[in-house]
Amino acid sequence: MSYIEGFVAAVPQANKDAYRKHASDAFEYFKKHGATHLVENWGDDVPDGKVTDFKRAVNAQSGENVVFSWIVWPSKTVRDEANEKLMKDPRMQPGADMPFDGKRMIFGGFEVLVDTDSQA
Repeated sequence: MSYIEGFVAAVPQANKDAYRKHASDAFEYFKKHGATHLVENWGDDVPDGKVTDFKRAVNAQSGENVVFSWIVWPSKTVRDEANEKLMKDPRMQPGADMPFDGKRMIFGGFEVLVDTDSQA
């Protein structure tokens, strides 16, 4: 079964197109290291919660939108090996030219529990 790496980030509204290009370019690199699929979602209906919510999770500021994304890997082992290589890449280092503040991005790896899509 696949392994999922999920992300939530705050992206300035003005950087939507730059973020789209950044994600597309990054996927080519992830794909070279074994990723099979990437989904990037631009917040459309992201309500404020009473206790917590997506915006607070990434400390989204006025003029920023929330992006919810995931990468599909064949296994956790493939993801871990890829991340080791990716973290050595200068483009992945803090201060790299990214269209969002990577310090406020949250991410994690997830074992698939239920998958109703036989293609994933």
